[in-house]
Amino acid sequence: MLLSGKLIQLIQDHADSIARALTEKVRSHPDLHVLAKHPSNELTRWCNNQVTNLNSSLMAGRNELKQRYRAFGSARFEESIPLHEAVLRLLLLKDSIIEFVHEQGLPMTAVDLYTQEELEHRIGRFFDIAVYSVVCGYEEALQKAARLQS
Repeated sequence: MLLSGKLIQLIQDHADSIARALTEKVRSHPDLHVLAKHPSNELTRWCNNQVTNLNSSLMAGRNELKQRYRAFGSARFEESIPLHEAVLRLLLLKDSIIEFVHEQGLPMTAVDLYTQEELEHRIGRFFDIAVYSVVCGYEEALQKAARLQS
């Protein structure tokens, strides 16, 4: 198991509190007009699902992640959620997870610091793939809709 496994478990154990914090960020963010109108339980459930499955997402292969988040992007298009809001919600989720780890006030030996940096690096790579794939899926759905209209 990678050193960051314990931190991932800590994050997953606190999925509810991270989800509630993200829901509040979405509700109050000036650039998330459409998502802010969605029911709180829907926003919280989405985030909770993302955090609860963080370990499997981090362990998933690149192609699996691309497919999953392309479908996510396509679904956001179908729901008429602006692309920038779909991407921003993912970025806020990434920030919320990293913020949570920093707020834990864990003792910081050299190994602990390395562990935290390793986790942040893995999370960063995961969200890079997720964001890119959401954009691709959204654009594919947009192009498909345009072809159907012409």
